[in-house]
Amino acid sequence: MNPSPFDQSNALHVGAIDFVSPREMRVAIDIDAPESIALNSGTPRAFPRVNSYLLVPVDRGLLVGQVEWMTIERSPFPKRRGLHDFGLVDLPYPLRSLRLNPLGILSERTPDQFIFERGAEGLPPIGAPVLLPTNLQLRAILKSTEHSRVRIGSSPIAGDADVFVDPDRLFGRHLAVLGNTGGGKSCSVAGLIRWSIEEAGQELLSGTGRSAVPRNPNARFIILDPNGEYSRAFSDDDPTVQARIFRVQTDNDQDALTVPLWFWNYEEWCSFTQASAKTQKPTLLHALQFVREGLTEATTEANQQLRRFLQTIVTIIRKEIKSGTPWGEFPKSKSFYEKIEKWKTGLEPYLNSVTATEQHDALQALVLGIDELCRPRRRTYAHHDFTLTEVKELLALASDAHSSFGGTAEDEMPLDVDSPLPFKGSSLLRAVDAAAEMLNVSEHVESLVARIRTLMADARMTPIMGGSSDVSLEDWLADYIGGDDTERRCVSIIDLSLVPSNVVHIIAAVVARIVFEALQRYVKLNSAVLPTVLVMEEAHTFIKRYKSDVENLDAAVVCCRVFERIAREGRKFGLGLILSSQRPSELSPTVLSQCNTFLLHRISNDRDQEIVHRLVPDSLRGLLRELPLLPSQSAILLGWASELPVLLRMRHLPKTQQPRSDDPDFWDVWTHKEAREVDWAAIAKDWQSRAGTGKKGGGVGRETSFVPDSTTATKDVDDDLPF
Repeated sequence: MNPSPFDQSNALHVGAIDFVSPREMRVAIDIDAPESIALNSGTPRAFPRVNSYLLVPVDRGLLVGQVEWMTIERSPFPKRRGLHDFGLVDLPYPLRSLRLNPLGILSERTPDQFIFERGAEGLPPIGAPVLLPTNLQLRAILKSTEHSRVRIGSSPIAGDADVFVDPDRLFGRHLAVLGNTGGGKSCSVAGLIRWSIEEAGQELLSGTGRSAVPRNPNARFIILDPNGEYSRAFSDDDPTVQARIFRVQTDNDQDALTVPLWFWNYEEWCSFTQASAKTQKPTLLHALQFVREGLTEATTEANQQLRRFLQTIVTIIRKEIKSGTPWGEFPKSKSFYEKIEKWKTGLEPYLNSVTATEQHDALQALVLGIDELCRPRRRTYAHHDFTLTEVKELLALASDAHSSFGGTAEDEMPLDVDSPLPFKGSSLLRAVDAAAEMLNVSEHVESLVARIRTLMADARMTPIMGGSSDVSLEDWLADYIGGDDTERRCVSIIDLSLVPSNVVHIIAAVVARIVFEALQRYVKLNSAVLPTVLVMEEAHTFIKRYKSDVENLDAAVVCCRVFERIAREGRKFGLGLILSSQRPSELSPTVLSQCNTFLLHRISNDRDQEIVHRLVPDSLRGLLRELPLLPSQSAILLGWASELPVLLRMRHLPKTQQPRSDDPDFWDVWTHKEAREVDWAAIAKDWQSRAGTGKKGGGVGRETSFVPDSTTATKDVDDDLPF
């Protein structure tokens, strides 16, 4: 015969409320309540214990409270149940009390089903009974939501009840995994990925998903791995979760890391080359515009060359009008006069070769228009200011000439300088020289050209950056994000461990940005999101806080800004973010504030603890006081993925599924228990080798300059450039 609710309540009774406020409740523990182990809840359970859960009956159900502290109060008048024997004298007896932080309401749907909800409309009165939760109630508290499908661990403070999470909540609003080295962060990240994919696969096999046909999970995880740890966690021969691993490798490796240089946008090029704001950035902007539009490709038709030259003139004049520098207040454009003089010199030779009357007249009108503007400014001490009317008239003449040679209004509209259109490294170098010549700043771009040339001549970068024909954008997206193939792998690991340190931030930024912008366009074309998770290991290095007033942004700042944008906008396009870091105090506040779920391992540093304490209300900070004491594999889960903060022990991962982050075996090596052979010659050879130079994307030999002069000039491309 099952006990009545009244009898069950008496069996679980451990105390009564004797103080109530919106932030805390104090409980006087019964004298006969358990002192260390409670046996009346179904299974042996530690009680009383800090951070465990207790229940208080209220109007809507059971108010769940979390124990923050316990103490003993000395009292000359102990509380005793039943009638007093007035023939005896009570001696002072220590009374136990504890403090509860109210968390939410546990309501009963059926006798075997409970639902937990955060928040409470009313608090209990003084004297309300305090109860131990049953195992069924504990599981309902820790499950949090109806869609908590993935088991990630168990809670030692809740009778080792299993802890489940909802993947939509865990990955949809960004997750931060924080803790000291050795606390188990990498294993937790690898486990969350593996357990989620395995659970999805089990649901597909059981036929409870949308399709009963056996299929692989349509999951996408992209791990940016700066230390090369995750290749062991997801190996090719793993029967359940396989991964494609992209790393800096040999020429013939099909999964070699490739991030073509034409993926880089204008801001990333500026940060790498440290371009100056006044001369080098405008030059680089024009050069990227030229190569994106293919203006450095060879052509044998004079009319085609002239049309491209006129298109460039129209583009530059439009930008001058937009900026207003030729006629605006100080500082004025000092080089506009020199620019149009150079244009006139380049256009005049074509007047003799153009035979069509309409084209000749339009070209001559443009040359005469430029000459008319320059004539009064050729005198000694003449001013070089221009009015808006003069510049607009020049634009009209240039547009007419461009149209007469087959140019269209669409051609005159400049292409997005950040569009991922292929070009070769040699083309960019020539475009920089040509843009500097047209802008009359050639003497100021030598350092810019030198930095670009150094990058392209670096043998370590050759297999990474490749040439324009090494990979198409479509193939890259299919390989790194994942296509629509049922046999493809769900995890892509981008091993950054051998990427040169001077470009590793740029490579990480480019990969993250391309993934984000690809998902943006997926939503645009399909009106639905493609759920994808981007994992950033060692996030304090790549998403580091910076001063917002920095004028010349370095590569680390550009990388951080990419992740800040993903943190702010990624959820709208189906891109979730997982950050793993041992120094939360160094992370960007913008990114950290956008993370709605936190998995906290052991944190000992005071500054890091202070940052973490700000993530939760004051009433829940008691649980975080255990952070410096947490053993390895233990963590605190709080935030959107969990209705309440919970201390848990993560599920065990076999050694073969753990990331490679073991502590060095100093003693075993010292004592020859572990063999360590040393071959410095092989290391030196690998380090100093120029493997990959000239591997792919070998130059095009000769290219035709898009800056016309008296003849159809050609220049040799640098044959020593690998791409």
